Amino acid sequence: MPSLCWGLLRLGSVLGVSCLALSSLVQLTAAAKNFEDVRCKCICPPYKDNPGHIYNKNISQKDCDCLHVVDPMPVLGPDVEAYCLRCECKYEERSSVTIKVTIIIYLSILGLLLLYMVYLTLVEPILKRRLFGHSQLIQSEDDIGDHQPFANAHDVLARSRSRPNVLNKVEYAQQRWKLQVQEQRKSVFDRHVVLS
Repeated sequence: MPSLCWGLLRLGSVLGVSCLALSSLVQLTAAAKNFEDVRCKCICPPYKDNPGHIYNKNISQKDCDCLHVVDPMPVLGPDVEAYCLRCECKYEERSSVTIKVTIIIYLSILGLLLLYMVYLTLVEPILKRRLFGHSQLIQSEDDIGDHQPFANAHDVLARSRSRPNVLNKVEYAQQRWKLQVQEQRKSVFDRHVVLS
């Protein structure tokens, strides 16, 4: 699996980074359970001349009490029992693997959105200029009844059909969709004019 991840990473994809991070995470969790995933937390308020303190210790749930967690004991002798009765101890368990996987998924999605933003701001305008030149396909409000932009768009679409390229196919589909939207707008505005 790591060799596949390195191959994807060489291609420069976010998927490769995610795959590599997940494989290293699986290797870490297979070695041993993280000792910070379980702990006993005791909150002890102020007692006599001792200030309040919070104690944490990585122990099992059955040993989660003041006598096992509070070390060193701030009071001596008969005050130990009174001090421990004031302390509130809670056993806490978490899954660091789940936290790490969630963060990796979040960062992967963020990386994909960043790549898409870079594509939209840098690559798409260059492709449009190369493919369409300086022709405009959007009608102005004065030219709603004019069919000149449609003829221009049909010429551009015919040129893009002649070159069998994936980007040209995508541009063709996008232009076809834009033409359909323009036709729908025209028919809706015409109907509106006819109805009023």
